[in-house]
Amino acid sequence: MLLWTRRARYLTLTFFAAVVAIVFVAPIATVIAAALAGAWNGPLPSDLGTKNLSAALSDDNLASMIVSLQTAIIAGGLALILGTWAALAAREAPAWLRKVTDAVFHLPVALPSVAIGLGLLIAFNERPLLLGGTKWIVILAHAVLVLAFAFSSVSAALDRLDPAYRQAAESLGAGPVRVLLRITLPLLVPALGAAAGLSVALSMGELGATIMVYPATWKTLPVAIFGLTDRGQVFQAAANTTLLLLVTLVALLVLGRIRGRGAAR
Repeated sequence: MLLWTRRARYLTLTFFAAVVAIVFVAPIATVIAAALAGAWNGPLPSDLGTKNLSAALSDDNLASMIVSLQTAIIAGGLALILGTWAALAAREAPAWLRKVTDAVFHLPVALPSVAIGLGLLIAFNERPLLLGGTKWIVILAHAVLVLAFAFSSVSAALDRLDPAYRQAAESLGAGPVRVLLRITLPLLVPALGAAAGLSVALSMGELGATIMVYPATWKTLPVAIFGLTDRGQVFQAAANTTLLLLVTLVALLVLGRIRGRGAAR
């Protein structure tokens, strides 16, 4: 809007396209190229094929992918429920309590994920809440890390809701539960879908906290990828990463479709 000449707009768009290509497109394209490569001794990969991708679909890698999906869905669901409940409760709370709630729910974002993982490992490694060595500590770590994003999405949507809808329902005799179920939550469907998609995407790629707490029987795909790169198997790690990208994209498309149908209703 502030660019008055065609030349200025052209230069701005060219610069923006170059930044996007360097920062976003090039790294992903490099990973995909490495996934198809048999060797990379020059500027371009060679011996292209699907050998690495076929290996990425082996039993061990598929098991890790299923673990990642299960973790993301359960952790995302927990974060969505808790984040929505907290956002709704904070809306009716005094201003000082809303600020405290906001700070508490955003604390995991301010801390390194490794610190979150270590804290959970220490806190839940003794009875009566002995979660160490089980899949639930991984799910809990993911839920804690994505909770802030679910809370923020729902809180922002609540701030944009027109209070006239609720006031009209209350004036017609609707109680708090009926207003919540028939007015507030339906209006929040787009925000809930966005929060669910973001939670799943973040959980699918989480590594820092996971590597601190995961048991051998519940290894996510990012942990498997880290292990491959640590052993120098870069091409296989790239193939697994490509698989992770594809599955995450499909999950986001499915959630987006569900959100679109819910918003249309």
